[in-house]
Amino acid sequence: MGALSSRMSWNRVEEPGAPEREEEAEEVAVAAIEEGEESEEARPTTSQGRHKRKTGPGRQLTKAPCGKRAKDSLGSVYETLFLRGEGSDVQIRALGEEWNLHKVNLCQSGYFASMFSGAWRETTMTTVELQMPDENIDCEALHEALGSLYRDSVLIPRGRVVPMLATASMLQLDELIEQCREIMKDTVNVQTVCSYYYSAECYGLQDIRAMCLQWLLDNLMTRHNEELLREVSLDLMKEVIASSELFVMEVEMDVYTTLKKWMFLQLQPTWRGPHRDLLPDADSWFAGSRQESEGTAFLETEQGRAFAPVFQQLRLACIISDLPSARIIDQDALIPATWLSPVYKEQWLALLRAEQTRELGPTDVCVSDLQRTSMRCGGRLYRDEQCSWRWAGFNFGWDLAVYYANRRIIFKHSALNKSGGLAVSLLWQRKVAFRLRLASLDRAGRAILRRETEYQVLSLGKDEELEVVNLENEHVVFPIYVTCSFLYLPREGRFPE
Repeated sequence: MGALSSRMSWNRVEEPGAPEREEEAEEVAVAAIEEGEESEEARPTTSQGRHKRKTGPGRQLTKAPCGKRAKDSLGSVYETLFLRGEGSDVQIRALGEEWNLHKVNLCQSGYFASMFSGAWRETTMTTVELQMPDENIDCEALHEALGSLYRDSVLIPRGRVVPMLATASMLQLDELIEQCREIMKDTVNVQTVCSYYYSAECYGLQDIRAMCLQWLLDNLMTRHNEELLREVSLDLMKEVIASSELFVMEVEMDVYTTLKKWMFLQLQPTWRGPHRDLLPDADSWFAGSRQESEGTAFLETEQGRAFAPVFQQLRLACIISDLPSARIIDQDALIPATWLSPVYKEQWLALLRAEQTRELGPTDVCVSDLQRTSMRCGGRLYRDEQCSWRWAGFNFGWDLAVYYANRRIIFKHSALNKSGGLAVSLLWQRKVAFRLRLASLDRAGRAILRRETEYQVLSLGKDEELEVVNLENEHVVFPIYVTCSFLYLPREGRFPE
């Protein structure tokens, strides 16, 4: 639609003599307003929005409420016809309120156009009761939506966009829906993202749904907000955690910690306190639950079973490869042992492969492997100064570091293992499949810079380095969030030995 206008047009098909009839309609409408005379019933006859008016004995046209073209020149139409209901031929009742309105105006809505045409019983009714099954529709939104049929523009406050969208969707007011869409595009933030996502999903605004999902992928772990965690539903959190587009800060263990806080807030929505107390309070609550369930893993209890599909999206192999993280997982006892045992076995076999088969790593890019099983890790660049990252975990003898300097991001395979882990593989040349993404976000959490690499295989000898991203010619706003996906060994059987 391009730049959205708040003006709501009434499409017409021009016919011979149409301008003269429009002038007559305007004169009739003015007379109706000035004299307060009652008009006879008007009904729609075409899908283009033209309406025939009944003629009465001894005169050419019965006085009828004006259509959109007529009302453009009548500043008092809204007050006279909508607010005072003069010349009304139908009463709309809903949500405990009544509106004395005009079918000729209501039929600009697809909902009422269908109701007042054909063989429906409402066609001849003078009072119509509307049922509102959608809890998002309230009296104020319905009043504004009905009033939009009598004036050229509607001002929608940001806090009212969801009720207005719900009402416009029910009444099939396309231009009002588009106005809501544009407002939502401009106002996605931490307070609105979840309500916008659910509304977009409900009312079919796929572009808004995708925008809100991307906002959550960018911001769920880059900002810490308890209210946001409270509002994210189970299905939405599952989709976010499963996505390969999630901006993971630090390592996969931090994704687990985020889920633990989220699950606690879902179960204890009245919790209030400083941010620093959230994790200790969550740990304490789950410890009490563990005692009550006599050691049963929480996700196998009646309370926790609903959250299991979300936790199944964690990449557990990337968590248990770090000893402190593995100990926390064992101590928390949220995750069932039946989930963990196969992962420990898989990681042990992978370690043996790295040590005894002299496998160099992936020889090709398997996107599905990278998306589902790669190690997710990331960090923040708070300012334009040199820094580097090494992430905890057993990485099969790799000491791969990520450096930032002079607006460039560089991967380096170091000959010295400074990460504190054991390097079982002494192979000089190693390969790793990777993808790197970075983004700079404004205060509302919307991306103002986004760069990413393709999925590719990196081959480095010890002390070799590779420039991955160059930002020298970019307008960069800090902080910058950098997230990487690494696959050190392909799934066994995926590539030939």
